Amino acid sequence: MSNKRVCYYYDSEIGNFYYGKGHPMKPHRIRMAHNLIVNYGLYKKMQIYRPALVTEKDMSRFHSDDYVNFLKIISPENRQEYTKQLSRFNVGDDCPIFDGMFRFCQTSTGGSVGGAVQLNQGEADIAINWAGGLHHAKKSEASGFCYINDIVLGILELLKYHQRVLYIDIDIHHGDGVEEAFYTTDRVMCVSFHKFGDYFPGTGDVKDVGSEKGKYYSLNFPLQDGITDESYESVFKPVIEKVMDWYRPGAVVMQCGADSLSGDRLGCFNLSLQGHCRCVELVKNYGLPVLVLGGGGYTIRNVARCWTYETANLLDEEISDVLPFNDYIDYFGPDYKLQIQPSSMDNQNSRDYLEKCLIQVMENLRHIPGAPSMGILDPAPPDTTLESDDEENEDPDNRKSQRVADKRQHRAELSDSDEEDNRRNIYDADGDYEMNVNRSKYIIDVPPINFNQN
Repeated sequence: MSNKRVCYYYDSEIGNFYYGKGHPMKPHRIRMAHNLIVNYGLYKKMQIYRPALVTEKDMSRFHSDDYVNFLKIISPENRQEYTKQLSRFNVGDDCPIFDGMFRFCQTSTGGSVGGAVQLNQGEADIAINWAGGLHHAKKSEASGFCYINDIVLGILELLKYHQRVLYIDIDIHHGDGVEEAFYTTDRVMCVSFHKFGDYFPGTGDVKDVGSEKGKYYSLNFPLQDGITDESYESVFKPVIEKVMDWYRPGAVVMQCGADSLSGDRLGCFNLSLQGHCRCVELVKNYGLPVLVLGGGGYTIRNVARCWTYETANLLDEEISDVLPFNDYIDYFGPDYKLQIQPSSMDNQNSRDYLEKCLIQVMENLRHIPGAPSMGILDPAPPDTTLESDDEENEDPDNRKSQRVADKRQHRAELSDSDEEDNRRNIYDADGDYEMNVNRSKYIIDVPPINFNQN
């Protein structure tokens, strides 16, 4: 059993949100994962929290006020009144308007910010929020199924206490929204391993390294179709070891998108659960405060498997490959097993290609003069205090009973089928991508450090 203190954020309503018929993003996958976590008994090993809802003010620490206000007021019923804003904020296609959209954003972000607060206050060593990890959202724009960038807001919270925060992204898609937010600062290093080329979002070239004070603090490892566990580990491990040794972060945020698994509906990698989880385990073993988040993943039965398996790993718990009976057992047939088998697809990542990319990434790291020093800063702003749902403010006992209910099994619900679908790719006018640094768009105020922490 682990001696690490693990906190876990989950809201029983998260699975009710619905992007629309045929849309590949299904919040129901988070409910499926939670149900497996409950039925494996893992919930007994960690502190369960229902995330409080972040406010518009909390969101505006990164996002523009007009964008946040738009997300709050837009609905399927009034969308015709906001045609210009829909285009301006990139809402409507990949990022549809659906019932409860703003509350969904409040909930997913609440778990990430709440987890960061727990880490800052020393109440937990590891914080998990599988509803988070929405890494494509920009300062004033929705993107790639993401509206509010909970990761950026969680990192900003961690920066109140930590001089340096490391962000690691193992989603198949490049973590572009997070990289853009911190592109000109050395207080956050962003490391992303992703499919690159004719693929959404079209960013994340190995040559994209940051700018100004943040130059060489963005590391991108572009990968090709069919990468296997062995190939992935051969580049992930040396890069992270070098980053840890050279950058010496005080805390880590890890986005664990499950679309890098074999057989994902929108993915083209060939990782098993073990291969994906080995990345999480490597980071965990450094013993730093770590905020573990979800992300992509569109074959929802495998998403549930993956995040359950990684929850167990974070708890240092061994769980059976035979799935326990659960509310969604029919999703996991015909084998009803936890592990998935990689396919026989061709691995287009040759050894020479991976070595060439690894040399370039290591060369980029060598430009960094070691961990950046910090001067004496002003006292930090206070920890973010998230507002509770107004409907639950009257009686603290109702809050407790809801948390207990969140640990129990949840009633099955009808869900859109898991048929294959294609996600459209988005590129610039030239079909290429080059990071153009615009301080008003990308740069955010990094909070000073709280030197009065315990």
